[in-house]
Amino acid sequence: MTISENDDAQASRQQQLQRAIEGVHADIQKACSAVGRDASSVCLLAVSKTKPASDIAAAYQAGQRHFGENYVQEGVEKITQLAHLAGISWHFIGPLQSNKTKDVATHFDWMHSVERLKIAQRLHQQRPLDEAPLQILIQVNIDDEASKAGVSLSEIAPLAQQIQQLDRLCLRGLMAIPQAGASAEQQAQSFTRLADAFKQLQHSYSSVDTLSLGMSSDLAAAIEHGSTMVRIGTAIFGQRHA
Repeated sequence: MTISENDDAQASRQQQLQRAIEGVHADIQKACSAVGRDASSVCLLAVSKTKPASDIAAAYQAGQRHFGENYVQEGVEKITQLAHLAGISWHFIGPLQSNKTKDVATHFDWMHSVERLKIAQRLHQQRPLDEAPLQILIQVNIDDEASKAGVSLSEIAPLAQQIQQLDRLCLRGLMAIPQAGASAEQQAQSFTRLADAFKQLQHSYSSVDTLSLGMSSDLAAAIEHGSTMVRIGTAIFGQRHA
């Protein structure tokens, strides 16, 4: 491919991502309008796992600022490559092993999947002193699925209290991955339980303002139940690579 052809391909990809991001924002606007919410109250988190840094740079040029990564090494490589992009915010949204906490504490801005005090303590200890506190969401296993990570509803308050004592972390709210294939009624019940837990947490901590809930398939329902951050991947970047 010549330089000219490569430039044309990059321009085409940026236009494609621009249209996709605008489409997702339109979906957010529609869902918010249906329940009387301001669309600015919902943050779009572009899930960029398995996608190249060039895609993230193109999405950034299209106005996207928040990006979610599931794999530590892949995420760190992209963060390093794109360190020149001012105002970009990196969210770690996958499961995290204890031996990988330093990389997340050092490179990411947000951590969505805290479910154990040990992980929170390690992130606190390893967060550089010259960086802003790491923004923390507690992952909730809202449907009590054996195959999923996350705390139960009854475990939110004690873990939140413990995280609040760690000054290099800032507790921002809750994250959940709803049960796949649930009926609309089951989904509404799960989302209501999570929304209630979020409101209780807000009453206890002034820093709590984020409910990370909803993907492409359940965006409208999540927004109806108070989600302030939706995690969208395929609808922006296309099918993921294996």
